[in-house]
Amino acid sequence: MFFERPASGERAVLVHLSISGEEEKQDPREFEELVLSAGGDPVAFVMGQRERPHSRYFVGTGKLEELATVVCDNEAEIVMFNHSLSPSQERNLERKLQCRVLDRTGLILDIFAQRARTHEGKLQVELAQLQHMSTRLVRGWTHLERQKGGIGLRGPGETQLETDRRLLRARIKSIMARLQKVQRQRDQGRRSRRRAEIPTLALVGYTNAGKSTLFNRLTESRVYAADKLFATLDPTMRRLELDEVGPVILADTVGFIAHLPHKLVEAFKATLEETVSADLLLHVIDCATEAREDNMFQVQSVLEEIGAADIPQLQVFNKLDLLEQSPRIDYDENGKPARVWLSAASGEGCDLLFKAIVELVGQDMVEHEVYLEPEQGRLRASLYRLGAVAAEQYDDDGVAQLSVRLPRADWNRLMKPGPEPII
Repeated sequence: MFFERPASGERAVLVHLSISGEEEKQDPREFEELVLSAGGDPVAFVMGQRERPHSRYFVGTGKLEELATVVCDNEAEIVMFNHSLSPSQERNLERKLQCRVLDRTGLILDIFAQRARTHEGKLQVELAQLQHMSTRLVRGWTHLERQKGGIGLRGPGETQLETDRRLLRARIKSIMARLQKVQRQRDQGRRSRRRAEIPTLALVGYTNAGKSTLFNRLTESRVYAADKLFATLDPTMRRLELDEVGPVILADTVGFIAHLPHKLVEAFKATLEETVSADLLLHVIDCATEAREDNMFQVQSVLEEIGAADIPQLQVFNKLDLLEQSPRIDYDENGKPARVWLSAASGEGCDLLFKAIVELVGQDMVEHEVYLEPEQGRLRASLYRLGAVAAEQYDDDGVAQLSVRLPRADWNRLMKPGPEPII
């Protein structure tokens, strides 16, 4: 928006400071992966330590001189900070370094903008970008005069800023109205699934944990999956038929990350509600990474932020092939599945995942032998529509004997109206 963006990978200098007293430390390796995912070309990594961030430049004046030398020596086009910078800090740094400066939030927004494929996803990303840019308009018009007090001294700069702010506000209002329409459509779809009492399973987890690969393996789909951070941005839903349970809906969602920008959480509210309304969360975890425990903590933090912390979870430890271990199910003290160890890439252990899902989702199932008179064809059709009929046979009088297995809620709903079957 404010600078010309080259089509090829940009030469980037990365900056990471360890701030004393910071509760949650940023991971420099993850930051480098983010830059690579955005298409950047890291040429240098400047690291340091401070008691607290500098008010004007975030880094100290000595580190700023070092940073300027590194930028000049490497002919870098952009400097990226593994921290959140204030608008004034970005502006001051760009003035000193004579190149673009981007903080962690701006970098994640850029990745999301590259990954968005659906109309809804693009709207959500644009909303987050506009909300982020609205506080950073000033640096785009530094070449114009600033407004001064007094008659005849008011330059065009402030006028252009006010015009841009008004256009931004109008665009944000328009996008929010469209997203509210999307939210209503999603609500309608969820109500339909609730009326049909079809369970919804949502894949959640840290970015690049293998959710889309697992989704493709379970549903035999071709959702885009890559070894990149935030390869999936747009939610995808597929219907699955599970033995002894019937139809379920499986949703693939956007991955979480440490310090996920709050603007993104707000913008992706319609998408994240698929997680909030799920009956069971499949928490996919990269079991081969050293940051496994920290990643699990970050996912729980985001789930708490969006109000999904109390939804039942099944932990899915993925990438087991990298550890050369055998697939298994771990049970909790109540005898319910708590963890499934598998490899989505090879498919090993996916049958155990199906078994664990059936045990959790189908735990309130009922089994009956039902006898239906010929005039009860409507009830028979309902049982078949729910996928509840395991076997059927007829006697000489035309009475149908059905072996059925279905959720108790479906059974109670079918038994309430109309003539009762002979059991």
